[in-house]
Amino acid sequence: MTISGRGTYALQMHLAAAQAVRIGALGTVVFPAGYYLYVGSALGPGGLAARLARHWQTAKKPHWHIDYLREVCLLVCAWARVGQTPRECDWALAVADMSGATIPAQRFGASDCSCQSHLFRLPRRADAVDLAAAVGCRPDLLVELDGALPWGRVFQGGPSET
Repeated sequence: MTISGRGTYALQMHLAAAQAVRIGALGTVVFPAGYYLYVGSALGPGGLAARLARHWQTAKKPHWHIDYLREVCLLVCAWARVGQTPRECDWALAVADMSGATIPAQRFGASDCSCQSHLFRLPRRADAVDLAAAVGCRPDLLVELDGALPWGRVFQGGPSET
């Protein structure tokens, strides 16, 4: 099964060692080693499939804040929820409230909204149940994608918003 349509997504990344990274107009940010969760939306042309495929690429010209961080982080997996309802900011607020979550860079990924950040450092690797509990949806509404698999192969969840 492949993912199609528009929706909201979360990228889980791992940074093996602390690193200073220049993040466009945000300047240089020192990121401690650990797990990171970034939330975004894909509501334009191409939807989730195009946006997530871009995030899995490492050789690309940086456009968004996350592109700079992706140059040094391993993308572990991504979760997506298909739907026309914009949930990016709701998810950011929910992830910020997850146990142990911290904001490594103010305004990261949030230059077009009033959120503090759309990037969070987590004390451990999250799973679909953790994210679903945080954002208030059933885990089966989240499609989980693994970069080690052929792009678009879904191994948990389903694409429906219902």
